[in-house]
Amino acid sequence: MSSPRTDENAAAVRKARFGTLPERVAFEDLAEERPPLPAKAVDGYDPDGLAVRFACLAEHLGL
Repeated sequence: MSSPRTDENAAAVRKARFGTLPERVAFEDLAEERPPLPAKAVDGYDPDGLAVRFACLAEHLGL
């Protein structure tokens, strides 16, 4: 086993090299609550959006 003196030296070297860990961040500070989007904005027809989503499928099917 290592002596307490060696453990203290190792801890001092480790602290000098790596410093300390950052403070913990609470989950409440990480999450952001937003009101939901109106249904029209979510369900609206967007032809450009459909083209982007289905372009690869159409290409694979040879359309």
